[in-house]
Amino acid sequence: LYGSSDNWLSIGKALSNNFTVYLVDQRNHGQSPHNELHDYPSMRDDLIEFMDKHELPKATLIGHSMGGKTAVFLSESHPERIDALIVIDIAPTKYEAGAAGMQVETHKMIMDGMLGVDLSRASSREDVDEQLAINIDSSRIRSFLLKNLVRNQDKSFQWKLNVPALRKNLEQILGGLDAKKYQGGEEIAGFPVLFIRGQKSDYISDDDILSIQQIYPMARVTTLPDAGHWLHVEQSALLIKTIRYFL
Repeated sequence: LYGSSDNWLSIGKALSNNFTVYLVDQRNHGQSPHNELHDYPSMRDDLIEFMDKHELPKATLIGHSMGGKTAVFLSESHPERIDALIVIDIAPTKYEAGAAGMQVETHKMIMDGMLGVDLSRASSREDVDEQLAINIDSSRIRSFLLKNLVRNQDKSFQWKLNVPALRKNLEQILGGLDAKKYQGGEEIAGFPVLFIRGQKSDYISDDDILSIQQIYPMARVTTLPDAGHWLHVEQSALLIKTIRYFL
């Protein structure tokens, strides 16, 4: 969410020494098309379409946050398309409002802050940052969001993100698998599974680990020290090492 394939260039290059790597922008992000619909079944189907187009009958899927949950949904409906599954700092289940695992209000604040920016009044990135700062205190979050800012041919600014669609579908973005479905012996299996969480992140709680093990009985869960939600930025070398060791 709010990211793009560009954020994963260094990790993709590192893994390309041993694998053919595809960096995928999800719908309403990066260079991918915009669509009013933004939910996990749709993003899962986008990924299946991508794999079919590139003649990939199976692949190792690595997804962070919203991308990780998209991979989770694909693993549920198309387990035969997966060689291995690596989910980075996201639980496979739904995040409820007020739950410790996800600051729902923070996402509302971010999206409303972006929607509140009048890009027609901005002549520089600093102008946009100044408007974002009215609602978003964190300079780090603002800097990350500003990576989605691009200039048109007439020098005006626009967001690469489809912010209105993301705000409209926020409840869908916070959705996930129903853990109760897997209480009667149901499970997702047939390939290796690794969940990686940041020590300083609250996106995968200890309770979430119980759900992970219920849905993926053979899954491993590992924690990277001194990292929050953005493991690929804060602990990129250790993340690459962890992925390589697992694969």
